[in-house]
Amino acid sequence: MSSRVLRTDADGLCTLTLNRAEKLNALDTETFEVLDAHLAALEQEQDRIGCVVLRGAGRAFCAGADLNSIAAATVSFKPKVIDRLADLPQPTIAAIHGACFTGALELALACDFLVADPTARFADTHGKWGLVGAWGMIQRLPRRIGRAAAKRMMLTARVIDSAEARELGLIDVLAADDELDAAVSQLAGELLANSWHTNFHTKRIMRETEGRSLAQALAWEGEHYPGYAPDYPQRVAAFRKK
Repeated sequence: MSSRVLRTDADGLCTLTLNRAEKLNALDTETFEVLDAHLAALEQEQDRIGCVVLRGAGRAFCAGADLNSIAAATVSFKPKVIDRLADLPQPTIAAIHGACFTGALELALACDFLVADPTARFADTHGKWGLVGAWGMIQRLPRRIGRAAAKRMMLTARVIDSAEARELGLIDVLAADDELDAAVSQLAGELLANSWHTNFHTKRIMRETEGRSLAQALAWEGEHYPGYAPDYPQRVAAFRKK
């Protein structure tokens, strides 16, 4: 497999690293092909991978889509790869430093949690190039930070820093200087310590009931309740021993 995206596993945690540092990890067709292959594998590994971290090598998370790749060809599967990331059974964390612009932000928005350090910068620059978002920006950004704030970002191409991103609710955790790895590890550890059965089904139920009325969503839950985790008795027994 190409080295465009590197994978490392440790104790139930999978880390996917965008590995095109010399281009600030700009997203080309090859990157999407490799990322898609990793995601397809992770879908089948729910028994041994309970959390996935997406990060970038070098000086930035990702500068966005490779404009040369856009000019060379339009690959219809790219939005589907981002949707695949959003629908991954495991909880996902985007670990962001440096630039997170446009296509990179669309990629990050597909993750469940965004953790950033003070160097992180965010922008939607589609309008700067005369492009229209096609990888989920127009739908996911307003759902994340509200319509008014999303419009301002999308219609001005302005760059926001990590402090403003936290105020807007774009990021979940703002790490201190040089503490991005520690912040990501802490969140990942908390997710992995929880029941994977609970996490996977909670994420699935939220996705599959999105857009339904409360009554419809509750009825759906009742019809599709997944039951307790296989290790439920052991978890309760361990608690009682404390």
